[in-house]
Amino acid sequence: MASDDRSTASTLDPARMIADARRAFFLMIGVLAAVWLIQTANWAVDYRLTRDHGIRPQQLGRLADVFAAPFLHMNWHHLEGNSGPLFIFGFLAAYRGVRKFLGLTLLITVTSGAAVWLFQGENTLSVGASGVIYGYFGYVVLRGVFDRNLIDTLVGVVMGASFAYILTTAVPGTPGVSWLGHLGGLVGGLAGAWIFRDRAAGKAAGGPAQVPAQAAGPHAALLKELEDLGL
Repeated sequence: MASDDRSTASTLDPARMIADARRAFFLMIGVLAAVWLIQTANWAVDYRLTRDHGIRPQQLGRLADVFAAPFLHMNWHHLEGNSGPLFIFGFLAAYRGVRKFLGLTLLITVTSGAAVWLFQGENTLSVGASGVIYGYFGYVVLRGVFDRNLIDTLVGVVMGASFAYILTTAVPGTPGVSWLGHLGGLVGGLAGAWIFRDRAAGKAAGGPAQVPAQAAGPHAALLKELEDLGL
């Protein structure tokens, strides 16, 4: 019981939260700097990087481009439109831990890119960070619920209410927008809120997790597995 109490206390420790927020801030500054530098190089070669490494649906030789596409944009206006949301939602997704954030980013990149590569029409080219942005949005909205964290739940409610309008471009109907990439990213972010949830917080809230297996009966192992899954 003591170990879970320490974990919960560290999550709510103001000094720890400030340090995590500082790391998340500088991390996202670095991400934005990298994306803008890549855009500068891309512009200098007349957007050849976009043409060569954008997602081309159903082309097996271009499957690996799902990892490059979020760093590339069609033009400066495209990048400018993505930069603000990328920083805001990226920061909110990252301030609970950089390693968790990197795992989340990988998951979202795969789900967003796979949705485009598998289901988008042929003879199209897709690039941009918007799929990742939608993933961060979904993660931020739902994270507090799975972590049983009041602060993160309130942040999720505020962000969800303030930016719910962006969901209109995660369904068919907006011309010139890869709604499949947005939807795939959103699904990845929602799944990430579950996959990367704070299991220590869940155990602390559950209480009986500290009962020794020998004292819990023959089904203790099964019950522990269900608890680890959050069930």
